[in-house]
Amino acid sequence: MRIQRVSSKWAKTKVILQNRQLAIFIPETRKYSLDHLTELLDIYGTVYIKPDRGTYGIGVMRAERRVVHLSPSRHQSDDEASVAEDGKPDHLEQIMYVLRYGKDTEVYNSAALLDAAILPKLNGRPYLVQQGIDLLKHHDRPFDLRVLTQKTPSGGWETTGMLGRVAAPQKVVTNYHNGGSIFSVEDLFKEHMSPGEMAGMIQQLKSLGVRIGAQLETAYPGLKEIGLDVALDQHHDPWLLEVNTLPAIMVFKTFPDKSIYRKIRRYAIYYGRLKKTKPAGSTRRKLRLQ
Repeated sequence: MRIQRVSSKWAKTKVILQNRQLAIFIPETRKYSLDHLTELLDIYGTVYIKPDRGTYGIGVMRAERRVVHLSPSRHQSDDEASVAEDGKPDHLEQIMYVLRYGKDTEVYNSAALLDAAILPKLNGRPYLVQQGIDLLKHHDRPFDLRVLTQKTPSGGWETTGMLGRVAAPQKVVTNYHNGGSIFSVEDLFKEHMSPGEMAGMIQQLKSLGVRIGAQLETAYPGLKEIGLDVALDQHHDPWLLEVNTLPAIMVFKTFPDKSIYRKIRRYAIYYGRLKKTKPAGSTRRKLRLQ
């Protein structure tokens, strides 16, 4: 059977949201519009705007709603200065909207102006707006996780690989195609967790991969592999940012523990993504027999 791929993030999100026990891991996600952008910014302060179809973090933007407190101008006279009911000078508040795209930062005075700046970048394609998660950091750079889960020869799901991705300086995404760096999850977790908590978190992520695979399979029976992009917030709670149905697997070949990639490759050969290679000496032996 052909391996099924699902490019729409929105379609996959809707399937996962049908399962109440898994829906709690999904940040609030809407189809992009000015109303949804404004509403989620008012609630969460930070959102990510990303294409419904796309990979490698291309086209992802981050928007923030900030409240700036302004003191009365030093040039105002005492009579002109605004005074609150408690007799203290009344500090003015101004809402600013910050848009980050690549390494560029732009500031706007209203959500409408922010939206006007975003729309040309969408190029008419469907986009999503998603609740921003305050990611854990490694040396002041945010990181997220990639969890690889595959179909096994026995027909079940198994999480076979896991890695951390640390964002490049000043970048809003962690993907290594955008300059991010690859780390083992153990190296990233040890800065934030005890050994016991680390072991528990790894087990929780493995289980999450299996549960997400099983849920997506209810709608897409031809799925054979998924890559979960998972964020950990400051309370170490996991959030499922999105699911990729054509996950990178060669990156696991670089890990010191070669048994990880051997299993990934064996499963990928079983369901048809990779072809089984012949031993190097098989051709020579065949020629001698002719």
